[in-house]
Amino acid sequence: MTKLWQLSAVEQAAGIRDGRFTATALVESSLARVAEKNAELNAIVDPLSEQALAAAEQADAASANGEALGPLHGVPVTVKVNVDTKGRATTNGMEVFKDVIAPDNSPIVQNLLNAGAIIIGRTNTPEMSMRLTTDNPLHGLTRNPWNLNVSPGGSSGGAASAGAAGFAAINHGNDIAGSLRYPATACGLSTIKPGLGRVPAYLPHAKAERGMLAQLMSVQGVICREVKDVRLGTEVLMQHDPRDPWHVPMPFDQSHGDKGLPKIGFCREAYGYPIHAGIVAALDKAASILEAAGYQVEEIETPAIAEAARQWLLNTFFEMKKTLEPVFAEHGSAMINQIFDDYYQLQGVADADGYFSGIAARTALVRDWNMLLAEYPLVLTPYLMRPGYPYNFDETFDGVKDLFDCSIYSYGVNYIGMPAGFVPVDLVEDLPSGVQLIGQMWREDLILDAMQAIEDAAGVMTRKLWNRE
Repeated sequence: MTKLWQLSAVEQAAGIRDGRFTATALVESSLARVAEKNAELNAIVDPLSEQALAAAEQADAASANGEALGPLHGVPVTVKVNVDTKGRATTNGMEVFKDVIAPDNSPIVQNLLNAGAIIIGRTNTPEMSMRLTTDNPLHGLTRNPWNLNVSPGGSSGGAASAGAAGFAAINHGNDIAGSLRYPATACGLSTIKPGLGRVPAYLPHAKAERGMLAQLMSVQGVICREVKDVRLGTEVLMQHDPRDPWHVPMPFDQSHGDKGLPKIGFCREAYGYPIHAGIVAALDKAASILEAAGYQVEEIETPAIAEAARQWLLNTFFEMKKTLEPVFAEHGSAMINQIFDDYYQLQGVADADGYFSGIAARTALVRDWNMLLAEYPLVLTPYLMRPGYPYNFDETFDGVKDLFDCSIYSYGVNYIGMPAGFVPVDLVEDLPSGVQLIGQMWREDLILDAMQAIEDAAGVMTRKLWNRE
């Protein structure tokens, strides 16, 4: 018998609306799962059990009174500890921030609450959310439900671990290099990195604005077990908030005169990385699924994503050296300082002139991709070109280099600001793996349609995990 915590968010919301179960019963089911699994996973590091149960009672009262219900009314969700939740500490995985209490909600938190969602806990992140695994001296190591010795990814590793374990069907995360997609890959979940301006972002507690590249590349999103929940969660998060000057309040569905399914460009280029045979097989499987679903899939060459990735390394690390390094130098662990030294060695770091010219040259990269996506509105690519990795894999330079070499399709896409989704396809060396779909700006809907076709054929990955219990 399916337990309430195993249902998709779409099914959970429908069940509450239809009166098949209460928000209290649903939240209690999720909290029981947290009690069963979180001690070994350490995914939720700021539990909100009492507040969640109180909110569930209020949600049930609203249902009983016939009040209008939001799209996530009574549905349990998690939120990452690097965004402001009013009255809670925005730690961002750092001891120095453990007493930084948010004066108000970030837009994504407020939008979830406005939709009726119930936050059952806040999830772990590495120090300043800047590692591809999830560990920090303040909250400790988060583990992967598939294999406790394998990384859950980073920086939204707590969100992905919580999602795969069954704590919540919708789990908030964010992404400047791949922090939604790395964890989704590691834990067998689906996600979409929205494009620039799609989801509003703001930190009420922040005393300074982010750097220009951080503003252009960092986005907020959700990590979910099922594609339909990614769609629902993204639609909720994208509601307008005037505190974000980049946000463009436009409808989610942009199908103005679309005729048939979009063409899909299929890219196999590995840029010299020894891509794992299982990853190639997953790519081929995804392409075959899409063709069987009626898409026209053509093998193509794309503008060099390697150049976008190279520019990300040069210019983003220049910006981070100016903005984050002083914090790490004074308050960070020896490990995060070592890892940042390794980051700087990957490509070098731009100087001020190189940074300014690099941001200008970014426009040409975006234009090239715009032109390709005008012909092929979706592009199917590898994501992580290796299987999952140990939780301490990035503690050596060789490990850091391997992770960045195998994932240029991740941070390269951030540099050009296009939306990109990840969906699991199969197990590779007994760990989840899948593919990425890059889409036109403002066309997250097309990406999610194609992701849904893949999931319909390949199945929901977490069911394989739960069947092992």
